[in-house]
Amino acid sequence: MRKYLAEVIGTFVLVFMGCGAAMLLGVGAEGGHLAVAFAFGLSIVAMAYVIGGVSGCHINPAVSLSMFLDKRLSAKDFVGYVIAQVVGAIAGGALLFLMVEVFGVADATGGLGSNAVGDLGIGGAFVVEIVLTFIFVLTILGVTAKEKTANVAGLVIGLTLVFVHIVGIPLTGTSVNPARSLGPAIFAGSAALTDVWVFLLAPLVGAVLAVVVYRFFVKVK
Repeated sequence: MRKYLAEVIGTFVLVFMGCGAAMLLGVGAEGGHLAVAFAFGLSIVAMAYVIGGVSGCHINPAVSLSMFLDKRLSAKDFVGYVIAQVVGAIAGGALLFLMVEVFGVADATGGLGSNAVGDLGIGGAFVVEIVLTFIFVLTILGVTAKEKTANVAGLVIGLTLVFVHIVGIPLTGTSVNPARSLGPAIFAGSAALTDVWVFLLAPLVGAVLAVVVYRFFVKVK
């Protein structure tokens, strides 16, 4: 249960801080874009060094799926992790909703920082999320594979999340994490929920592709 509770806390922090930054600052070219990217990335860095020793700090169903497929996570823990991550994300989304609806905080995104297919359409957004998640998860698989890189893994993973957000925010808002997408969308309403399946499914596809490439082209046998 300590592992699962750690995943709840970590995912809550990611959603509250990352989506909260988007909600408060916006994602425009005047600086909000980069600030939001760093809010997500620094959330990973912080949580990696807090709960990494307890749960591995997945805080993302796509990451947990990749670890399960690479035989680093049991089926039982995979299910437990995903449930915990969804709970944490919903808690984060609920607090953001409370801030807007009860305390009157302005929401620059109009959707609690939820994702959107935008001008790309469903097909384009699906492809973008697959590619971004592939890059993110492939990095995680590589940097966590060896003990000698364990000390810097949190920093590398956090900076990689910043990296994919810099490109992804103007396109889809960047999911690469089904839990992160579901939490705010539940409270943002029908507009965000309409296409949320894209941001639930595409990151999982990207994670599977990352495992395939890692196991057959990168991993040292």
